[in-house]
Amino acid sequence: MYKVALNFADGRTHFIGVNAGETVLDAALRQGMTIPVDCREGVCATCKGTCQSGNYQLEYVDEDALTEAELEKGAVLTCQMRVASDCAVRFDFDSTLCTSAGPEVIDATVKAVEIVSESTAIVHIDAGSRPGQLDFLPGQYAHVQVPGTDEWRSYSFACKPNENNQLQFLIRLLSQGVMSDYLRDRAKPGDKLRLKAPLGAFYLHKVTRPLILVAGGTGLAAFLGMLDEMAADPARCTQPVTLFYGVTQVVDLCEMERIQKYAEQLPNFSYRSIVMKASEGWQGPVGVVTDLFEEHHFNGGEVDAYLCGPPPMVDAVKGWLDQRQMGNSDVYYEKFSAS
Repeated sequence: MYKVALNFADGRTHFIGVNAGETVLDAALRQGMTIPVDCREGVCATCKGTCQSGNYQLEYVDEDALTEAELEKGAVLTCQMRVASDCAVRFDFDSTLCTSAGPEVIDATVKAVEIVSESTAIVHIDAGSRPGQLDFLPGQYAHVQVPGTDEWRSYSFACKPNENNQLQFLIRLLSQGVMSDYLRDRAKPGDKLRLKAPLGAFYLHKVTRPLILVAGGTGLAAFLGMLDEMAADPARCTQPVTLFYGVTQVVDLCEMERIQKYAEQLPNFSYRSIVMKASEGWQGPVGVVTDLFEEHHFNGGEVDAYLCGPPPMVDAVKGWLDQRQMGNSDVYYEKFSAS
């Protein structure tokens, strides 16, 4: 059985199991997901989506339903789609058309909190009491309840899904903030909390050309999940992957040993880091993340670029790209705000 992620315009994702030889539409209906459909014969295009990762075949598509150009970009009709691997399919309508259910609510506990610097914490969460694996696409996020309160905050998973449901988040610490105050002042192993997941439309698509990953601060989290997935199956990514990682101070750099391990596991992976404020002993570059960019990184304007971090960083990178001939590139981004 294959896992297929159905991603909707409202940022919600639902996973379904698809049997060999079964259409995605039939599998969805079997599991309570009523994807809109009229003809079920590959003619009306009501069940149209876009496959963003994975392998599949389409049995029949009428020429008036999907054009050749749409097919080349991954357009699919779920009534005719039979998958040959795990897949992710994007729809341009909200999940409420298919189900009234929201994201799953999961009971979990705090396993450990690492205060990396005044502005960064690594939080390990144990959701092992959940029966079965929590599925999400690396790059997606969860709503996390602040223990002891009714407040919820959103954080990207800094890991890939795993059968034990051991989860990780990178969290930016603010001088004042309900989650920041909790982590600094009173967090301890065993604290109870809840998660709502999976959420978000930022995730790794099928890799067909060089990848540029640009992380600002704790925006690194989304890329750790993506790189975990690539490292687990290096054959999935034969393209060059370059990570650019920028932080304010040297002490804010985190998971550097883990990033170096990716370089050992993925022959086409490289990374560069930069800090805005140098400190004694730092011998690396100083400045903002766009200072690391060189024209040769961008494959003549044909790359897939993923950006994750504070809005000023994302906007600066997008502006840098807009000034170049990048018309054949795809740019995906996730901005996060302090809370």
